[in-house]
Amino acid sequence: MSTKPTDETLRAEDATIGYDTRIVSTALSVSVPAGSFTAIIGPNACGKSTLLRALARVLRPVSGRIVLDGRSISDYPVREVARRLGLLPQTALAPDGITVADLVARGRYPHQTLFQRWRPEDEEAVGRALAATGTTELAGRMVDELSGGQRQRVWVAMLLAQDAPVLLLDEPTTFLDIAHQYELLELFRRFNEEGRTLVAVLHDLNQACRYADHLIVMKDGAVVATGAPAEVMSAQLVHDVFGLRALVVPDPATATPLVVPVDPRASR
Repeated sequence: MSTKPTDETLRAEDATIGYDTRIVSTALSVSVPAGSFTAIIGPNACGKSTLLRALARVLRPVSGRIVLDGRSISDYPVREVARRLGLLPQTALAPDGITVADLVARGRYPHQTLFQRWRPEDEEAVGRALAATGTTELAGRMVDELSGGQRQRVWVAMLLAQDAPVLLLDEPTTFLDIAHQYELLELFRRFNEEGRTLVAVLHDLNQACRYADHLIVMKDGAVVATGAPAEVMSAQLVHDVFGLRALVVPDPATATPLVVPVDPRASR
């Protein structure tokens, strides 16, 4: 496996973020290494999705700033941000009566101008995105007719058609069965190996350790640990952050950290 670059592509600098008058994180500073597959993990309501939305410029920090490629993200025009960074939100809703091909084509919006609309390169980008996600045969179908797994792959195809080097994914495996979860994570790993930087909010610790090469661990709106899964994940961290007694052992299939909850009856 190739060595990942260590320079940063995206970071929060002393950022205080939240919603209206409710502050979720105060003076938060954290970096996403360029070329990494970064997973943001932590218990429910700890600020994972809030951080991701701030990194995506969906939320504006109350103070501090978000930096993308060495420049404050607020300084970029909207289309320029969309050319550099793509977001898959937690709950994505398609317009009624839209086909898969038309939805995926919307990913090309940042590359079009008022005077230069649909081009051959846009058609090629959509075709590549459909092929990469295994949705080419679904192109003519209505999005609302698809299964949950198919629909999620179509949204990923739209994100790919956007052709941004940084992809932000907010709980991308939620509502998918176990087979579709791993299918999607394998797809994300391939995108990362092709050179994209990925940041994903994930709930499953073992999936995060298996697929990500960099973890951001959060609790109560603060970052409590960052680094490679093998360096970060421990029984003490699982207990301190999640309140769970567990063993952390090598995964027999991948040698990545595997979190095994301890049977509470064992201590009786």
